[in-house]
Amino acid sequence: MHNVELLNITETADSNISNKKAENKKEKIKVDKLNAFFGNVKALNNISLSFSENTVTAIIGPSGCGKSTLLRCINRMHEEVSGTYEGIISLDDENIKDNDPVWLRRKIGMIFQKPNPFPTMSIMDNVTAGLRLNGIRNRSKLKEIAEQSLRQAFLWDEVKDILKQPGIALSGGQQQRLCIARTLAVSPEVILMDEPASALDPLSTNKIEELIFELKKSYTVIIVTHNMQQAARVSDYTAFMYLGELVEYNKTANIFTNPSNKRTEEYVTGRFG
Repeated sequence: MHNVELLNITETADSNISNKKAENKKEKIKVDKLNAFFGNVKALNNISLSFSENTVTAIIGPSGCGKSTLLRCINRMHEEVSGTYEGIISLDDENIKDNDPVWLRRKIGMIFQKPNPFPTMSIMDNVTAGLRLNGIRNRSKLKEIAEQSLRQAFLWDEVKDILKQPGIALSGGQQQRLCIARTLAVSPEVILMDEPASALDPLSTNKIEELIFELKKSYTVIIVTHNMQQAARVSDYTAFMYLGELVEYNKTANIFTNPSNKRTEEYVTGRFG
């Protein structure tokens, strides 16, 4: 397990930034002057930051600060709840609004807080559902991709003999990894995770965190979490949000050991939140 403890982070502090990208890594997602609304209510205020490929970024902040709204804007799910936004969100320097939302969500997968396997489908059919929707019918190809995806999600050894059983028969942690395998099967480039372990037991949480660390080798991962220790363990960069604004965005080491903003320091040390 990638084990980074809060008190053992030794990287040198950098200055506070609003548009940080990892050194020597390609910028994958860029958010520029984003304002998001629910009707007349403004949920996000002038958010600008970027996410580089093969990194994990944690988004932290108290409830209601706009973390999940930011995620949903990135894959255009915000529009599904009658939300709107102003500003530009780019995937590989291309405005996401220039593409069909269905196509975009194949590129930018989403893992929700509560596991949501399709209740009437087997484990195998859950993993391959997106592939079949995209027109893949070859059984051997579906089986090959399903096994690969389940292996990536650290689930294959646990389910390889019960692939025809319903996905909802699995434990909560297994269901979440099944949902991750389903997302991986359609070959996304970015994976968004909204509190993916908050409803899980410690052992399942540990497996999800190990999985996140492995996923960054192939994907850009953005995770919303309330768990400060989890953010410190799994992420390379951390964004702290408060009341719909981006307060500070920097290397995770700096956010937790030498934050530039007093509000960040108060939040990560538990003085509010």
